[in-house]
Amino acid sequence: MPRVMAALSGGVDSAVAALLLRERGFEVLGVTMQLLVDQDSSLGPLADVATAREVARRLGLSHQIIDFREVFQREVMDRFASAYVRGLTPNPCIECNRHIKFKALLAKAEELGCDFLATGHYARREFNARYGRWLIKRALDPVKDQSYMLYSLTQGQLSRALFPLGELDKGQVRALAADRGLNNADRPDSQDICFIRGGDYASFLEKTLGLSTPAGNFLDREGRVLGRHRGLIRYTVGQRRGLGSFGRPLYVTSLNPQDNTVQLGPEEELFTSSALVGEVNFMALAGLTAPLKAEVKIRYQAQAEPAWLEPHPAGVLVRFETPLKAVTPGQTAVFYLGDLVLGGGAILTETPEGDLKL
Repeated sequence: MPRVMAALSGGVDSAVAALLLRERGFEVLGVTMQLLVDQDSSLGPLADVATAREVARRLGLSHQIIDFREVFQREVMDRFASAYVRGLTPNPCIECNRHIKFKALLAKAEELGCDFLATGHYARREFNARYGRWLIKRALDPVKDQSYMLYSLTQGQLSRALFPLGELDKGQVRALAADRGLNNADRPDSQDICFIRGGDYASFLEKTLGLSTPAGNFLDREGRVLGRHRGLIRYTVGQRRGLGSFGRPLYVTSLNPQDNTVQLGPEEELFTSSALVGEVNFMALAGLTAPLKAEVKIRYQAQAEPAWLEPHPAGVLVRFETPLKAVTPGQTAVFYLGDLVLGGGAILTETPEGDLKL
């Protein structure tokens, strides 16, 4: 009987993933990761652990808590802070998948004799025998699809990963949880980054990590001073609110840590026709050797847009068929061919005039 480690977060998705595996005959070990140093909030990690433990009890699973606080601080929170200081806008959930769930936790699963690691991600995994590669496809539920978050998985990681929810929609997941008497069937989905309650990134970076950045100048495209900003960590590309009054709507068009300036401009200056993507991981391909027509998502909630992928010494040059708004350095671009995830990487720079900026 295959043995699988099921990551139980306390949410309904991971609970139903474990439920489905148990009902399919797997031997399931439930684990909950302890990620945060501050465990005192009744709405935060302690409540998640208690809910996960109760899910395991109702499913008849053994349950363990694994302390990953040190590695989470180093690989996710510190990386998040470092990126903001450099004028980037990172996605820490992707870093958590890369360094915690499918690296540290997968290693723990192997140590405990588990054949697979299962999570509650909405995505489909399959093996293509012709090319000898594991693939990720979009989930059948387009609203909940999380294939974007999994682009960084290697072939070795994919061979050990299970995503039981890929063929279900959220309504079916909640119905299954309610039918089996799980205590979190109606629990709301989390909308925040797990270590930043309320979405106030700047306050978190200042109060929790002791990070601050000095005030500097707002500049327009020609370098004229428009006013003063309150530190780079308070801004991201596309932002309009919290900038002050300039007599007309202005947006953040770029962050420049080299001279500690924030460039502002009208909405039309946010649109770009190309972007350079680095740290690329290809799933469905061994690599990119010639231009390829595909679709690209530039952030998790964005639509996939038609684009050409071109090989580049730094990774992949993406040329959008239609200029896109607020292509943001530090975010992730994921490449699709229909439902298939080709791969993806980190947006290094946008190139609004089509002239590559390195």
